[in-house]
Amino acid sequence: MLPQVSDGDAKLARRGGWIEHWEPENPAFWESTGKKIARKNLLVSIFAEHLGFSVWVLWTIVVINLANININLSVSEMFMLTAVPNLVGSFLRIPYTFAVPRFGGRTWTAISASLLFIPTLLLAILVPSGWLAGQSHTTQLWVLLLCAATAGLGGGNFSSSMFNISFFYPERRKGFALGMNAAGGNLGVAVAQLFVPLAIIVGVPAAAVKLPKHHVHMAYAGLMWLPLIAAAAILAWRYMDSLTQAKADKRSYVTALRSGQTWIMSFLYIGTFGSFIGFSFALPLVIKNTFPEFLAGHPFIATYLAGLSFVGALIGSVARPFGGWLSDKVGGGSRVTLAVFVGMALATGAAIVGVQGRNFPLFFGSYMVVFLLAGMGNGSTYKMIPSIFAALGRRDAEAKGLVPDANVVDARRRAAAVIGIAGAIGAFGGFLIQVVLRQASLNVSALVKAAPTAAQKVAVAAAHADWSVPALWVFLVSYVVFAATTWFFYLRKAVAGATVSGLASAGV
Repeated sequence: MLPQVSDGDAKLARRGGWIEHWEPENPAFWESTGKKIARKNLLVSIFAEHLGFSVWVLWTIVVINLANININLSVSEMFMLTAVPNLVGSFLRIPYTFAVPRFGGRTWTAISASLLFIPTLLLAILVPSGWLAGQSHTTQLWVLLLCAATAGLGGGNFSSSMFNISFFYPERRKGFALGMNAAGGNLGVAVAQLFVPLAIIVGVPAAAVKLPKHHVHMAYAGLMWLPLIAAAAILAWRYMDSLTQAKADKRSYVTALRSGQTWIMSFLYIGTFGSFIGFSFALPLVIKNTFPEFLAGHPFIATYLAGLSFVGALIGSVARPFGGWLSDKVGGGSRVTLAVFVGMALATGAAIVGVQGRNFPLFFGSYMVVFLLAGMGNGSTYKMIPSIFAALGRRDAEAKGLVPDANVVDARRRAAAVIGIAGAIGAFGGFLIQVVLRQASLNVSALVKAAPTAAQKVAVAAAHADWSVPALWVFLVSYVVFAATTWFFYLRKAVAGATVSGLASAGV
């Protein structure tokens, strides 16, 4: 039996903000000490990660309002501005994960929150400036790309936050804790898309807002976050802790990279989180360029276009912990994940029918279902990761003649490393979604550009309002592939005793 540790012993084990003794699997330790400390760290982590996501998606609102500050870009250029922060954020997730062992969860959360001052200040100062509006188109695009790229700093927060929190909670509570942490972050997408469009039209007459082009206070999109960023950094430094166990050294990463499980789960996470973040970034632009006739008859929705994505991001965020909870209830995340991908394929098929039939409610409703299922899938896949590596750790221990839990800490470190890797690759899936949509828009843009007159350009654009259908077919086929992968590796009865599929019996 593990030794019991009192709250006083835990306090004596703190050194410079680091907790040296941490046994969440020990029921006595968890009830007397661990639960309270874990909850405190989780709450602050959720707040900081929430702001990271909010800053990450700021450019989904900025791009559809650039014409209001006399900066005119093509559809493909606007997709570039939403894709760049997505790409940068996905790349930053790996080094952000390594930062937690190097600096500690407390210090790194404070640092990563403070870094959000960079994209928000650049957005507030450079983008709405009269100087930028007077520059050449090429200069404008490069300055905007630079500013948008810094928003990727908010995307890196996810992996470091999830890595850190994964060590605070016992295995039986990890699915829900990671789901809550991730949901709080994902909710930042919804909050930004709800409040930023309102903030930038504060003081603008209602009649003017209904016009196709109207005044906006673009600087507010950045300035509104500054007090919250300062609060997050202060709270992290004042109230969070660092665990000496929270290590993911090079050996853990090398071992994780050599495991086929890492790449399977990373691939599946492309389908769940990649869909959530990719459509959060892209949906306002897709709607704007797919249903112009609907928006023309609904001027408020046309002005408040990012608010439509808010609904999807909110649904997906709330659904994430439900996906983790449901995985616990049905005895494994793989079953939930399979159902999620099948549902996403069906919903995408309905969206295709909506575009082709010029039925906006059907298209929008279908994508709300995609957001719901993607959110649930985010929770179920992240439930699978620690379960997989805990089961593999026990199996390795038994093969070596050790007690089943002999290498539980190593298994946690390996799972935490996989969380960082899968988080980065999954976020890259969001970038791929925007690349596919941008390519579809380029095909139509070339036809519109070739039209000799303005009237003909409008006619060509109207005739190709279903430009997104080829991209949607790509997504539908991808969800079928993700579903087949989940079934093949985790649910096939024919190989239930094999190394991979046998994990289902361990609650994967």
